[in-house]
Amino acid sequence: MNPPVVSGGAVLSRVILVGQAPGDKEPVLGRPFAWTAGKKMFHWFQDHTGVDEKTFRSRIYMAAVCRCFPGKRPEGGDRVPAPDEIANCSSWLKTEMDLLRPGLVIAVGKLAILQFIPCVKLDEVIGSSFPAEYGGHRFDLVPLPHPSGASPWPHQMPGRVLLPRAMELIAAHPAWKQSIRRDLPE
Repeated sequence: MNPPVVSGGAVLSRVILVGQAPGDKEPVLGRPFAWTAGKKMFHWFQDHTGVDEKTFRSRIYMAAVCRCFPGKRPEGGDRVPAPDEIANCSSWLKTEMDLLRPGLVIAVGKLAILQFIPCVKLDEVIGSSFPAEYGGHRFDLVPLPHPSGASPWPHQMPGRVLLPRAMELIAAHPAWKQSIRRDLPE
């Protein structure tokens, strides 16, 4: 893992978005989802919920399974964090859940989804909402695919149908509405 730790900042929200781990650009830019995958993900939110990146970042708490860039794979692309790295970072997410007690968790990518529910194939979980529990807290979980440019999943069937369905579930969720519609940060 390569420091520094990347954080979305202090946002009081009933919604937590959980990603996998920062890429190599996020530590330099100092925020999660700051590069290509982030641009795609924020495009999804703009298109399907009407929420732009600036509003999202100011209203939705952003966390990650691992907080530091895990490094590159020898064959190219970002390395998936190892089980011991995930375990070393797990106290961050547990503490965030304790503090925020979210009503909605949006898990982005298979590694994030697996922290909350079993997932063999994305088409079994994307487009659905699940009651979930983590660290003694219960909430609704809406999984999303990872917005990586390397993944064709959101652009082909069944992803082209399931991604909009998942975004509709997020937009309709009471915790989302409460977090997005408030006039000033609490």
